[in-house]
Amino acid sequence: MGFTNMRLIPNAQIVVFDGGFAPPIVLAVPTGVHTTVVQTHVPTIIHAVPVVPVIPTVPAAHADKHEKFIGTNFKRWKQKMYFYLTMLHLDRFIKEDVPLLTSESNTQTLYAVDTWKHFDYICRKYVLNFLADSFYNMYSSKPTAKALRESLDHKYKTEDVGEKKWIFGRFLDYKMADSKNVVSQMQELQVIIHKIHAEGMVISESFQVAAVIEKLPPAWKMFKNYLKHKRKEMTIEDLILRLRIEEDNR
Repeated sequence: MGFTNMRLIPNAQIVVFDGGFAPPIVLAVPTGVHTTVVQTHVPTIIHAVPVVPVIPTVPAAHADKHEKFIGTNFKRWKQKMYFYLTMLHLDRFIKEDVPLLTSESNTQTLYAVDTWKHFDYICRKYVLNFLADSFYNMYSSKPTAKALRESLDHKYKTEDVGEKKWIFGRFLDYKMADSKNVVSQMQELQVIIHKIHAEGMVISESFQVAAVIEKLPPAWKMFKNYLKHKRKEMTIEDLILRLRIEEDNR
């Protein structure tokens, strides 16, 4: 049995071949395949059956636990949001522009654009759903998922840069006091250093050790000079241990 004018139609995921003398044959066709013609002697009728892609769903319990963006920790929120969109196979829509139609656009092209708009709408609504109510109202007018993402990036990436400077400034300005436990103050410094690393900034361990030694309080002046003149390089763990021993002996 042969087929005449066999066409693999773009944007149709199933093609039905009906030769007229036998049961129809159904083949799966990848979206976007170009037209292919095979000439044989038996007439064929072809029906393209568009199939809407199925979006995997995230369990409601997971969605409910998702952190809603309230104006802080934008970088962390965005990474979590991208993960959800990737699970749903919707992450492409926060990067793509609306497909353009031309005067030569055919039925399949119109269908493809309508399908794109449908899934872009779903993607945009997912992102809006993970914004606090006040932010939802502010950004709900954005026409596409990409426009929504760009608007959030424009406002809060700039604030992230300011936050990086603020965190690093906290580290530089931090001064230990004689009135407080030195080891506990050292732990406070470690929290600040961890935040600096979380923002993508790197501080070498040798610099961390030297900076902490310089920040020791006035009553620790002799011990500070002792540490500064040690030739053997120390790790942060070594320094914490030495500080703890020294504090216990005071």
